[in-house]
Amino acid sequence: MTLTKVTKSDLVEKYGKTSQDTGAIAAQIALLTERIKDLGKHFSVNQKDHSSRRGLMKMVSRRKHLLEYLHKKNAAAYKELIEKLELRK
Repeated sequence: MTLTKVTKSDLVEKYGKTSQDTGAIAAQIALLTERIKDLGKHFSVNQKDHSSRRGLMKMVSRRKHLLEYLHKKNAAAYKELIEKLELRK
């Protein structure tokens, strides 16, 4: 369920400004998106796991706010990121 170090470092390298830039908005959104996808797989098997569902909703909300911030600051980067991550918007 959790992201491996290799997966995290690959995402940060791809979406961050440097390979160590975990604070970049695009890197944070990419990491949250990957965790959300993993939890989606978890819920296909464990439908009654309500405590994890609450965590999922918090992650979705956090990603939404980060996307809104990115859209406000840099609309071109926002459009590019949602295309790369295949998010509907």
